[in-house]
Amino acid sequence: MAISYTWNIQTVDRTIATGGINTIHWRCNAVDGDHSASSYGTVGCTPDPDASDFIAYADVTEANCIAWVQADVGKDDTESGLASQIATLKTPITGSGTPW
Repeated sequence: MAISYTWNIQTVDRTIATGGINTIHWRCNAVDGDHSASSYGTVGCTPDPDASDFIAYADVTEANCIAWVQADVGKDDTESGLASQIATLKTPITGSGTPW
């Protein structure tokens, strides 16, 4: 089974006066059958209301934020790390307990 990745935005922090987003709180969930892994983080933004590509808070979509996050954290790197966690869950390389 292939791993399914879901990116979502938990919340954003903004400056009310400018409508600029300062921080994006994100999560990526990976699921492969009965195994799952998750990564959570934040991305700092430096909005420039005078820039031609500025998008004010009221007009920002989740897709915008996901694209910004993926560009910042590295989509492939994040998903690869989650895939490695799932592989370890499927075939553990360490264990704990007592032998008796």
